Amino acid sequence: MRRILALLILPLIVATPARARDSLGIFESWGAFRDPAAPRCYAIAQPMARRGQSPKGFASVGTWPRQRVRGQVHIRLSRARAASAPVTLVVGERRFALVAGQIDSWAPDARSDAQIIAAMRSASSMSIASIGANGRGFADSYALRGAATAIDAAALGCAKLR
Repeated sequence: MRRILALLILPLIVATPARARDSLGIFESWGAFRDPAAPRCYAIAQPMARRGQSPKGFASVGTWPRQRVRGQVHIRLSRARAASAPVTLVVGERRFALVAGQIDSWAPDARSDAQIIAAMRSASSMSIASIGANGRGFADSYALRGAATAIDAAALGCAKLR
């Protein structure tokens, strides 16, 4: 099972510029990684695959020690959104409005990041929804089992990097 999860997460790592990355562990559908060259650490997962489709996009929680940024939520949507379409993240029973570019979205501030992560720790799933560039609505869903452990592993992985 861990090999399958590693194979699912590997394209997310390879898609970014080639740098040395250390695996800090795979926790259910979430992985934790450290990039000492940046330095940065992050927990990351792909959305649950729809029948007959490969998952696209990802959800991550990152730490950049030099910038003193910790626990920043970043979600890459599975498709481009319409320019004026809002992006809403639902974690358990909580709803969060996100700031978004064409395919990337973030919490509007550090306080919202903390609230999202707290909700992720107690929920079993989350989904992010918007209107695609084609005018049709879409949603990406994530299993959260292992997310808290991966987030903690990523934070610990960067504790000594500066």
